Amino acid sequence: MIAIACDHAGPALKDEIKAMLTEMGETVKDFGTHTGDSVDYPVYAARAARAVASGECEKGIVICGTGIGISMAANKVKGVRCALCSDSLSAKLTRMHNDANMVAVGARVTGPELAKEIVRVFLTTPFEGGRHQRRVDMLTSLENGQELE
Repeated sequence: MIAIACDHAGPALKDEIKAMLTEMGETVKDFGTHTGDSVDYPVYAARAARAVASGECEKGIVICGTGIGISMAANKVKGVRCALCSDSLSAKLTRMHNDANMVAVGARVTGPELAKEIVRVFLTTPFEGGRHQRRVDMLTSLENGQELE
């Protein structure tokens, strides 16, 4: 299951991405918002991020105007590695090297076709493991307040 959420800048893009995910055979859990009425993006980021961190959803997608604020909010949830991506190579590499479990896109700065390609690449690219696992483990150590050196 894929978690998806957005603020007031993202309902139209969220709906396009949800349609693509359904065509890909994915099950989607929509954490809102559903209108263009002004809302606070941290609320929606937290809903989706908690679902990913708990294991309820395998991965997550969050959308705001630029993707910046909502990615910052998602990353405050322990266990989340959310990458803001504006191109498909970044989406591929954040999966391969960082084992990102959430992706953020900006509805006002990324066109819908590119956003859908970013999400598709993000969801279909596996984590490479190997030397990258050590670095992901270091991220988890930082998250847990541990020193790296």
